[in-house]
Amino acid sequence: MPFASNSTVIEHAVVGAFVTHCGWNSTLEGVRCSVPMVAWPLFAEQFFNEKLLTDVLKIGVSVGAQEWSRITTEIIKAEALTKAVDRIMDGEKALNIRGRAKAVKETARKAVQEGGSSYS
Repeated sequence: MPFASNSTVIEHAVVGAFVTHCGWNSTLEGVRCSVPMVAWPLFAEQFFNEKLLTDVLKIGVSVGAQEWSRITTEIIKAEALTKAVDRIMDGEKALNIRGRAKAVKETARKAVQEGGSSYS
């Protein structure tokens, strides 16, 4: 059986959401695959990427991580993760997030096409 890339797995029809640490590559993969994301940043710029996903693009929900340290990472309780997954998988808000994820994918695709804002 050939090895499947991350994108192949993420864009599979049965995947309802992507739990991500909000690294830039993972963020872009989620956008490219139009998959709603559960944002669980750990350190560095990942907290900025979380805000992009949850507050700006509105294609993700946060588990509630607040701070990082090089020595330890904040512990997220199982209840917080469960709540985030429930919010992104069920209900009217989840449907809205899914719709926006598809729209963001299309916007990103157009941006990298010839003549698009990010083509060069």
